[in-house]
Amino acid sequence: MKRMFLLAGLAVFMLTAAAQDNPYIVKTKNVKKTAAKTTVSAEDVASQEAEPKDFMGKNFRYYSMCDWKEGMRFMVLPEKYDLLVNTFRDANTGKEVSSARLRHHIMVYKGHETLTNGREHVNFFCETDNKSYYYELPSGTFDDYCYGKLGVPTLAYLGDVDKARELLMGQTLITRTQFFRIDTEYDGDGFQEVKYPKNKVVTVKAIGVGTRSFPVKIIVEDENGEQFYQNVAMSKTNSGMRDEEFDVDNAKFLFEGSFEFTGAEMAVSSDIKSYLNKTVHTKFSTAMSTKGAGKARDVKVPRFTGFIIDEIQNDRNSQGYYTLTLRETETRRVYYKDVTFTEDVPNAPRDDYFGYLFAMGEGMARSTTLETRTAIREGRVIPGMTMQEVEMAVGESATKITTSDGVTEWMYPRSNSVLVVRFNNDGIVTKAGAQSMGGRATTTKRRIASQSSSGMRLSGNGTPLQ
Repeated sequence: MKRMFLLAGLAVFMLTAAAQDNPYIVKTKNVKKTAAKTTVSAEDVASQEAEPKDFMGKNFRYYSMCDWKEGMRFMVLPEKYDLLVNTFRDANTGKEVSSARLRHHIMVYKGHETLTNGREHVNFFCETDNKSYYYELPSGTFDDYCYGKLGVPTLAYLGDVDKARELLMGQTLITRTQFFRIDTEYDGDGFQEVKYPKNKVVTVKAIGVGTRSFPVKIIVEDENGEQFYQNVAMSKTNSGMRDEEFDVDNAKFLFEGSFEFTGAEMAVSSDIKSYLNKTVHTKFSTAMSTKGAGKARDVKVPRFTGFIIDEIQNDRNSQGYYTLTLRETETRRVYYKDVTFTEDVPNAPRDDYFGYLFAMGEGMARSTTLETRTAIREGRVIPGMTMQEVEMAVGESATKITTSDGVTEWMYPRSNSVLVVRFNNDGIVTKAGAQSMGGRATTTKRRIASQSSSGMRLSGNGTPLQ
């Protein structure tokens, strides 16, 4: 028994030592600091800056098993299920080999063959132990199998890791998600989920192997020296995941779901980028789009609605326009709005101009009650409002009257009535209501409009609220 424990401990030690010497195993610096050397040519950098929107398509091609070429390199990264069902067999003995024993071994693809019994073998040579192995297809022909997304279990494609190192090491990126990870184990796969702000400027410090589904582990560092990482699928070669599985929560496991180039063509200028993470509020009611039940729909957003600007992207379909991703400060619901940042965009309505539609900060929201904000958004006046809040709700009054007892009243003509708002001496609404004018409504509204246009200030001749 002691001998078994000794051998098990020796095996763990050897695996740990091998992992430490493996350049594909990288950790965030608080666990293990790994310097990955690479050379990036000036042509590569210029290409990235010129057409980064095509970065993935140009540099990370998807290879189905039908397209695999001899010499393609993979690493064995077994998951929990793979520890129960072995993937490979020794080519010399035909016996199954434990996936745990092959963990972190590098397999080189050596083609496939059809045996006389009809079985299909996918062959590999292991760089780590200099042995040959094969994966036997569970059923069907190689042509039938290779068009699927299943691939060979446990294998992470190292071609993506090598290419990512060549192109991304030392690059400055911007985070596009809040959710990342840090390593918690020196010689294991333990990690902790961490949260960082979106649109954070980071530098790529190390790139190694992640998991089979998300093979490229990108470690970045922020301006405070904090490191965190994301495992991402670049080409999706042999990832075992369908495209639709990368939607919603898994979107961050695509490179473009977690990072953006600072010099990307789709990025915006530094002046416009300065609005990111800022709080704004609408000065007018406006149309925006949002998603409900997974479907996009247009909605009318009231004035005085507060938002945080999460993202700004060029609108490729409309020159001079940018799409804002806005998170409402109260409900946290996400909206989208196309805006211009200059007033000289041809044929652009004035309401689309950012400076006309939005004001910085939450405005009066911080000093008003939820009931007052709701009334402002709905265009109603309620007792307790200030004069400024009344103007935000119903606009500037047609006529402002000071009665003989020193009370201020504002009048707003309506179709068959006049809205009269009364304030106390502190400028707070005490009463607000519509007064029916009967047949005199039109005459009264004309008189109010005339007095307003002439700049006359009425005193003592207003009709007070009852």
